Amino acid sequence: MKPALIVALDVPTAREMEEALDQMPDIIEWYKVGLELFCAAGPACLEPLKKRNKKIFLDLKLHDIPRTVANAVKTAASHGVNLLTVHAIGGRAMLEAAAEAARECSNPPKLAAVTTLTSLSQDDFADLGISRTVSEQALALGELAISSGIDGLVTSAHEAGVLHKKFPDSLLVVPGIRMPDGEIGDQKRVATPAFAVHQGATHLVVGRPILQAEYPESVVAAIFADIKNAS
Repeated sequence: MKPALIVALDVPTAREMEEALDQMPDIIEWYKVGLELFCAAGPACLEPLKKRNKKIFLDLKLHDIPRTVANAVKTAASHGVNLLTVHAIGGRAMLEAAAEAARECSNPPKLAAVTTLTSLSQDDFADLGISRTVSEQALALGELAISSGIDGLVTSAHEAGVLHKKFPDSLLVVPGIRMPDGEIGDQKRVATPAFAVHQGATHLVVGRPILQAEYPESVVAAIFADIKNAS
């Protein structure tokens, strides 16, 4: 599978999303809509993407009781999303309910389970009372999610290698992607596109480095070049 670049539309309003889309090169096939934009504009914010025939990654990180998550998966599918996130820490019953709900949809979205947020470090794990290392947690929750019928995992590039080795046929969605000279922002476990691809990433998520660039097309070209060099 050729690695896909997903541009994260991490903006607060639908108007700013439209402005961002107008600046993006046509080569971008995938866009991510997250909590901030979805809470501001609701499902209507997906319409401009569908009109442009883009693939939609709805990143809501669903985490609730099984029935609620299952119904949310079906509702998301009705809006034409292609990829949807759930939290692996929601447990087996929730993950299985989500997977079953997706299979029942006429146009089933792929599901990716979040193992550990890329903003968390080992020190954060200690605060949360988690004794596993970040890698151990990613592997344990990854195994739980994949065995529950989930299509793939959301993980940092630093855990992607071990997950790819364990689950070679699963999607691996990797946020926290930065070019070598890029700022890391609030991410703690970042990586270059080439490193992520070498570790088995199938989808690379990039937001601010593209959205805030003076010339987004140049940044996109540099990312694709880095991906090509790693392939």
